Amino acid sequence: MLVIRRRAGESVLIGDGVEVEVLEISGNQVKIGISAPRDILILRREVQLTAEQNELAAKSMPFSSLAGLLGKIKQSPQGSSSSGDKAK
Repeated sequence: MLVIRRRAGESVLIGDGVEVEVLEISGNQVKIGISAPRDILILRREVQLTAEQNELAAKSMPFSSLAGLLGKIKQSPQGSSSSGDKAK
């Protein structure tokens, strides 16, 4: 891991098209801005970890459970209101 010290307003260049700029430092938080081409995926680590955990959970669920859930979804009435009132 490369460690670089930067102050607010300073930036780091990564490769040919990515710039990471320190916008603001406040207490123990740092606000950064990232300029990159649209084809480069930028994710916060916690978002990526959550997606990976969701994918693992989905893969571990038996197909029969998924089929049963799909059946329940298809049987549920659509557009019904919980109050039972009809529009006049």
